Amino acid sequence: MARVATPSLESSLMTSRLRHLFDREALGALVLTASLPLLFFHERYQPELSVDIGSTSIDVRLSDAAVLAVVVAAIVAAARFGLGRLQPARLLWVPGVALLAWLTFATFRPASLDDTLFDDHLVSFLKLGEYALLAVAVPLLVRRAEDLTIVLGGLVLWAAVAACVAVLQFFGLDIFGAWNAGWRQPSFLGHHDLAALAAISVALAAPGIVAGRSRIPASALFSVALTGGVLGLVIAGSVAAAGGLALGIVALWIASHRRFAPSGRQALALVAVVAVVAGGVTAVRGDALEDFLRFVGARGDEPPVGVETYSQRTVLAYIGLRIWQDNPIVGVGWQRSSRSEVFEPYVPDARERFPDVVDLAFPAEGREWGVQNLYIQMLADAGVIGLLLLLAVGAAGLILAWRTVTYATHPWAAGAGLTVLCALLTLAGEWASLGIVAGIPLEAATCLLLGLAAAGAATVEEETSG
Repeated sequence: MARVATPSLESSLMTSRLRHLFDREALGALVLTASLPLLFFHERYQPELSVDIGSTSIDVRLSDAAVLAVVVAAIVAAARFGLGRLQPARLLWVPGVALLAWLTFATFRPASLDDTLFDDHLVSFLKLGEYALLAVAVPLLVRRAEDLTIVLGGLVLWAAVAACVAVLQFFGLDIFGAWNAGWRQPSFLGHHDLAALAAISVALAAPGIVAGRSRIPASALFSVALTGGVLGLVIAGSVAAAGGLALGIVALWIASHRRFAPSGRQALALVAVVAVVAGGVTAVRGDALEDFLRFVGARGDEPPVGVETYSQRTVLAYIGLRIWQDNPIVGVGWQRSSRSEVFEPYVPDARERFPDVVDLAFPAEGREWGVQNLYIQMLADAGVIGLLLLLAVGAAGLILAWRTVTYATHPWAAGAGLTVLCALLTLAGEWASLGIVAGIPLEAATCLLLGLAAAGAATVEEETSG
């Protein structure tokens, strides 16, 4: 006999599902999800309160209040259930604590203490530590499939909102510091941060392609995640994020092969996603990419008339590597690679090596561009030890995500592992185009993903011991 669903019955079923999803045990996940719009919103659009401390001041924003709320919720969860869910992710916490300890040394070493901007650098370091608490809080708050669905669903919906705003900016609506119509746009985040949020959205949809929509958290939002994520990545116009996505998709395919045995048709679908993102970013950033091809001599020989993005980043990366070459073990100190007294000795050599780059692209006093590459800046600021610890943290997150895909009993947990694996590699690419900037949405996204990797490890441990 055919089943006929009346509107009242459908409404009752929906209400029942929502009550099951948003029960008392989901309070921590709801707090985390409610914090997402504040964590993924540019600081210039947030009200702030300046607190004077000595000769400097700390600007407290709504995003800081959001982090505090998440940490408090995590403390409450730890008081109720204990800290056992943190134990399976020791592989992540050990290098994470070591990295923070080493950066503490880089912040308080004599060269840093004598810097006239020490107070500002200290605030930046404290902000880095503040956002790092998100990684610890996530496994304490995301304990069940329902919690994961709530958090990832919130991320997808907010990414869709950001993508819609970026589309409006692209077609000429002058809001949130929009760039010229038809160019890359920042939404209400900034280009790098928009790319990070969109990357998580695409990374949620990608496992749905290889494993089936029903096997991923927030499966009802699959189409929203895919569409909003792709649009966000394209309009953000980040070549680094597009490259990271390609790497993440490859890793996702390899990790999913034994667990879900995806078909060739599904592989083509993943290739299509990467191709659309790469093609869209290339179209949006065509001028910048053409300038770079001229810079490397692959197209034409017209002299540059202004600062070109990728040629400037090449110059800054070269200077950063020279700084590290003379300070290979411990670097020059936290955030000091952008100080004029540190980089100026290397500028003449950089001018000689890159004679076709315009003068304005080179750093100088009043033009402290920074290194604009997380990995090279970590080498310059904290030496090879700092970079190795940073890479160890990232590798630990990837290993935990891979283990979750391989050993998790529930398909939703394995799907979440694929999401984290793909998104972490995409963000790793994005960080190659940005230096050490603490307290931004890109850092929040990275810490949330590391926390989800730890939550996946805890889930696998509970399934194994149960």
